[in-house]
Amino acid sequence: MIGVSPYIAFKGNCREAIDFYKEALGAEELYAQTFGDSPMAEMGPADAIMHATIKVGDTHIMMCDDMRPEATAASGGNISLAIGLDDVEKAKSYFANLSDGGSVTMPLDKTFWAEAFGMLTDKFGIVWMVNCDAPHEVDKTAAA
Repeated sequence: MIGVSPYIAFKGNCREAIDFYKEALGAEELYAQTFGDSPMAEMGPADAIMHATIKVGDTHIMMCDDMRPEATAASGGNISLAIGLDDVEKAKSYFANLSDGGSVTMPLDKTFWAEAFGMLTDKFGIVWMVNCDAPHEVDKTAAA
């Protein structure tokens, strides 16, 4: 199966980002290897993350520290990470957690398409959209 996973390059603070997402989103750290623990030790500081994978819900997000001198810090650019939920309280919690130290672009609120939707840029410059679907009405004729 072909799939696409986001891969975020941080500028020396990948470990901090992993720990932040573990706390903010309940992410699970699946893998993390530093340059110092790899055959590529000469490519970066020993404690910099060469590659890591976290799991948020059913989604994997890969990340690293980009140690190239010309590399810039992670920023959302024209890419956003979208979280889809069906629990308003969890949406509120994730939104509040992710916005800590960041900036809110659109406050989390009810919209015509969702029970709750909001946009923010976290303290690492990553743009997030949090969307909580409106509950679906039960088709009473199908249940009869």
